[in-house]
Amino acid sequence: MSILPQLGPVAELLKRAKTIAVVGISNDPLRPSNGVSAYMQSQGYRIIPVNPRIESCLGEKAYASLLDVPQKIDIVNIFRRPEFVEEVVDQAIRLKVPAIWMQEGVIHEKAAEKARKAGIFVVMDRCILQEHRARFS
Repeated sequence: MSILPQLGPVAELLKRAKTIAVVGISNDPLRPSNGVSAYMQSQGYRIIPVNPRIESCLGEKAYASLLDVPQKIDIVNIFRRPEFVEEVVDQAIRLKVPAIWMQEGVIHEKAAEKARKAGIFVVMDRCILQEHRARFS
């Protein structure tokens, strides 16, 4: 039974989640990954940057990989090209993350299916900022 039966699964996920690990985030404010993450942070979510090339982003310490993140993750938001998605999904499965969000333009059916088989809720080819605004603004 759903916790919030009046909401759809995406809205329910966004309402319940507190921590979003953003894989492929850039500390360049002009990059979509930064803008989307800054918006989500402004909406009360804890953003955990995951990018081996940066030390911090949006005031948070960055981690080289999902496997290095010491806290519980509610959503893994992927801003990587499709050829890098499967490795991220494998790490999310190892960590038993409840949801994977592949941003607009990020499509990897095989990785999505693997995640679903592991019991992970998957959103693919959709912008988390747009989905949040559509439901909560």
